Formats: sequence, structure tokens, C-alpha cells
Amino acid sequence: MTDPGRDAQNDAAERVICVDEADNPIGEAGKLDAHERGLLHRAFSVFLFDDQNRLLLQRRAPTKYHSGGLWANSCCGHPRPEEPTLEAAVRRTREELGVAAELHESYRFRYRADLDNGLIENELVHMMFGRLAGAPAPDPAEVTSLRWMSLSSLANGVARTPLVYSPWLRLYVESGLSDLSYALADLETR
Repeated sequence: MTDPGRDAQNDAAERVICVDEADNPIGEAGKLDAHERGLLHRAFSVFLFDDQNRLLLQRRAPTKYHSGGLWANSCCGHPRPEEPTLEAAVRRTREELGVAAELHESYRFRYRADLDNGLIENELVHMMFGRLAGAPAPDPAEVTSLRWMSLSSLANGVARTPLVYSPWLRLYVESGLSDLSYALADLETR
């Protein structure tokens, strides 16, 4: 079983890259501090698809420092200072899901959202897309379950039961479904 105290210590020790609106680095902050103060920082979101173009969703572990128990896209995270964003996305996909993935950045998404425990997501997100390579073996401290959904089924699910999905996934679908569809079409040509 995961020790929530250990997770909070790890989250407090992690550093994120603070950026301006053009994604230029302007400093760094502790991950928890950035989310408490709502500092704009760099992040990534990974979207892994199978050969039927279904998206792999993960249900976040209930012990996560925010949005525990909610469904999210395949993987999310933050590059560390001096770490290239694509390398960070590959690293976190391996850590969370236990799989290697060849990822491609498609576009960037800027959002701000209030979270369930008083934290604030204020992120400039690098949107990464790829095909799943191998069977997932998720870390139970990160992920409690997985499921596959088409983008249209996901859009219907977000419309019907929005509160079971993470705030960022809801925003990606509600304001950027055409971008997700375009990125998937681009992935098919690779």
C-alpha cells in the first residue's frame, strides 16, 4: 500500500519549470508550491492509442496528491529542470504504465483549473501522442485501473458524467476534441 506521507514528500521535493505564456523558462518551483500558488509551469499529457484508435485512459490512484480516483488520459506529468519535455514524457509513461512508447508532440494546450483540494493547475501542456508498445503494467501507486475508449465515447462520457474525469481531460475534450482528432489522424500517417 502506498504511504500518502511519502507521496507528499516526493511531490514537495519535485521541481517544475516555470514558464511565460510563450513557454520560455523563467525559473523553477517545487511542484506542490507551483500548484498551491497557481504558477504557470510546463507540463505534458500523453495520449496512447491502440490499433483500433482507442485511447488508453488511466484511473488515478486515490492516494495521488490531487484528482485521486478520477479518469485521466494515458499519462501526465512535468519535465524536471534541464530535462527535455519529450524525454520526460517517455520517462513518466514507463514509470506510471510500465511501457515504452515512441511519442510525438502534436500541439500545446494552455489551461488553468481549480482542483479538488484547493490546488490550482496553471499549465502550458505539451500534447504527446503515440501507439502503445506492449502490455501496460501500471504502478499501483499511480494507477488503479485502465480502460480503452474511442474519442467519441470519451466525449459522450465527459458530457454525461463529467465529474468522474480529471479537470484537464474534461478541458481537452470540451474545448479541443477537434485537436485530439487531428493529432490522432496525424499519428495514423506515421
